[in-house]
Amino acid sequence: MSDQYKSREERKKALAANKPKRKKKPDSSPLWKKILLAVLAIGVVGMIAGGVTFAVLISGAPPLDDKKLKDSFSSKIYDVNGDEITEVGQEKRIYVPYDEIPEVLEQAVLATEDTRFYEHNGVDFIRIGGAFIANVQEGFGAEGGSTITQQVIKNSLLSTEKTITRKVQELWLAFQLEQKYSKQEILEMYLNKIYFPGNTYGVAKAAESLYGKENLKELELHEAAMLAGLPQSPNNYNPRTNPELAEKRRNTVLNLMAKNGFITTEEAEAAKQTSVTATLVEPKEKANPFHAFVEEVIEEVKDKTDIDVGSAGLEIYTTLDPAAQEHVENVLNGDLISYPDENFQAGVALIDTKSGEIRAIGGGINQPVGGYNFATDSRRQPGSAIKPVLDYGPAIEHLKWSTFHPIVDEPYNYSDTDSTPIRNYDRNYKGQMSIRTALADSRNVPAVKALQEVGLDKAQAFAQGLGIPLEKIYESYALGGFDYGVSPLQMAGAFSAFGNNGLYIEPHAVKKVVLSDGTEVNLAPEADVAMSDYTAFMITDMMISVVQSGTGTAAQVPGVTVAGKTGTTNFTAEDQQKYNIPNGAAKDSWFVGYNPNYTAAVWTGYPTIKKDEKSYLEGREEQGLSRAIFKEVFSEIAKGDNSDFKQPKSVVQVAVEKGSSEPLRSSKFTPKDQIAYEYFVKGTEPSKESKKYQKLDKPGNLQINYDQESNAISLKWNYNKELLENISFEVSQSIDEGPYQVITKSKDLALTLPDVIPGAIYKFQVIAVSDEDGENQSDPSATLLEVPEAIEEETPELPVPGEGDEEDKDKGKDKGNDDNVEDEEEIDPLDPLDPLDSVDDDEGNQNGNGNGNGNGNRDEDEEDDQNEPSDGGDESENIE
Repeated sequence: MSDQYKSREERKKALAANKPKRKKKPDSSPLWKKILLAVLAIGVVGMIAGGVTFAVLISGAPPLDDKKLKDSFSSKIYDVNGDEITEVGQEKRIYVPYDEIPEVLEQAVLATEDTRFYEHNGVDFIRIGGAFIANVQEGFGAEGGSTITQQVIKNSLLSTEKTITRKVQELWLAFQLEQKYSKQEILEMYLNKIYFPGNTYGVAKAAESLYGKENLKELELHEAAMLAGLPQSPNNYNPRTNPELAEKRRNTVLNLMAKNGFITTEEAEAAKQTSVTATLVEPKEKANPFHAFVEEVIEEVKDKTDIDVGSAGLEIYTTLDPAAQEHVENVLNGDLISYPDENFQAGVALIDTKSGEIRAIGGGINQPVGGYNFATDSRRQPGSAIKPVLDYGPAIEHLKWSTFHPIVDEPYNYSDTDSTPIRNYDRNYKGQMSIRTALADSRNVPAVKALQEVGLDKAQAFAQGLGIPLEKIYESYALGGFDYGVSPLQMAGAFSAFGNNGLYIEPHAVKKVVLSDGTEVNLAPEADVAMSDYTAFMITDMMISVVQSGTGTAAQVPGVTVAGKTGTTNFTAEDQQKYNIPNGAAKDSWFVGYNPNYTAAVWTGYPTIKKDEKSYLEGREEQGLSRAIFKEVFSEIAKGDNSDFKQPKSVVQVAVEKGSSEPLRSSKFTPKDQIAYEYFVKGTEPSKESKKYQKLDKPGNLQINYDQESNAISLKWNYNKELLENISFEVSQSIDEGPYQVITKSKDLALTLPDVIPGAIYKFQVIAVSDEDGENQSDPSATLLEVPEAIEEETPELPVPGEGDEEDKDKGKDKGNDDNVEDEEEIDPLDPLDPLDSVDDDEGNQNGNGNGNGNGNRDEDEEDDQNEPSDGGDESENIE
């Protein structure tokens, strides 16, 4: 059996080996079908997952609340102490039903906000696609995709979070809203909620406030277009305060209306011919002390959360200091300062140096609610006030210049123009000086040189880091001649970083908001490192010099350390001729100053140039009003604040020689009026010692002798032979405690004084003096001698021969020896045991400290009073 089994197995293996292999049937399915099936499978899975995700996201959406949709809830605003200062919303609203909204206004709104409003079901996917493409091509934010329906949902029901969840809920609720309400009802909700300038809500109240029209059907085409264009940015497009921007916005709306067929091109062009201010009426509501600050709060909340304060029922916690705000308003509108006329204006921004929190806003002089805010809305050229930000700050930051860095004030031209000369306010040039002096005296040539040295790109980036919006930069910007200006609030924010160790915190009026559902939203910005602490401290110390001895002395506040900078701008030659403006008149006057706790920026000037009335700052008094306002504000706000700026470890102070072409350490013996104490970035301080004022070695081994026979005193001394070539010796004498008088100056090492007075006491001082400058001297070597009384000759008696011969001879020898006075001991005037030393030192102190310091300080004060630089001239050539 086993043999048969084996034979069968062997036969099967043999048959299997000889049997041909069957070929596999090829797969007839093409590759594209496989890909399609895979995509479909993924799509099905994705749809299921997406559906589940969508369901989860919308599950947390709030229900449609008729009260919240149709009613408006006022918001409460609190100051920095948590006390309520006002309630915004209800009192500034007139509700208007849809059938009272004129067709021209509806068309203007639809053309601007949602042209397909009557075609979509709450979400316009075509518009979303267009907005996506626009944002890719032109940058994020170039175009929005929200419909009017979505905006109603966002402003009435949802939080401010910019998340996918909130966006999905917004889309879902927009569909729901369209199912529950008609298009007309939704449009009515929208038009009665939107915010307009002057804390105004809804189109009806806006029409009344701006144009004095209580009936919307009386609106003209250009007025309807303006109302439709305002909600995108109410303050920027305010026709009262920014007529140029407002007119551009209104014309854009007119073009959109023509493009969408609501009006003809001819009608649009005709409406454009009407001035945007032609039919405006004067605001009726009188301003309260907080109105300028409240307007900033509303704008800030709108910008950061996209919520209309007047309808959302918020609790808004702000940074307002009510006492500071009332004082600022009193300075601008009270009797503390006299202003030139009713057209003169000023803007004040007061912020906390360390936190960037806005404490007060002075929007203008006698400004109504909804009026122009000169502290936040204005954009004026800063003049020389920009020099710390754009010139010297970047130079210290990137080049590590010291406050003593030498720079030459000389005839000079811009390098990026056709050899345009740079002029200083006094039309003079002062040669070499330190950058501290250049900033204090607001010299223009050194400022341009500093900008050129550091480079335009680095300077631009430095300024942008301090909140100064520079989209481009030229060398002329070194003097503040911007194409587009800055506001006092922006300048206050930039300067506060110098007082905050280099940290920049964007100025802000709102700390947090609490939504109607109790959700808290923190709106306080984070701090950014804008510069090194050494730059902040050194620029601050330079600006302290501006206030103490430079162009900003009028802004000094007794007992308060203030750092700051002045700035003035002037008119072009064309404007001077066109508007008959006198020479020396200024267009803008600035002062920006700070201490460790507060920063204030003040602008003064005239809003517009007019031919038929004065619209310029004339003379020193008018051009100094910015400093006067600052002083009044700071004297109250910082009263009793004696805090000072702390020197960081990255900075060292060095005594340096004045007038040196390079920073050399100065010896401790240098005369005080010849040295300056300047700051250097640690590691860059000078190691080389100045020898110009090093005190010389005093003459040594001073000896004095009296020769009775010739009745003369002789002096001799020693000195280092290697130094004798450049040294002379000045000898002074005092007789019988009288004053010292110089009797000779020579290169000799000895002196003989004949015909001295018998019995008199002679004192002598010998001083080594440098032949190079005559100022470098040694300490004196001193000695004294009392000249013997004169001896009267008597007729001698004849001796008796043989008596006392030897004794008389010895007596004669002794008497002769008594008459000789030799080698008097040298007296050291610095020896505390020397009874005459105190007399010499007192005389020296009286002559040196009394006359020198007393007269020197008095001369400086008199010079300051008589020759205080006029900031009106400060930068008269800032803008050519």
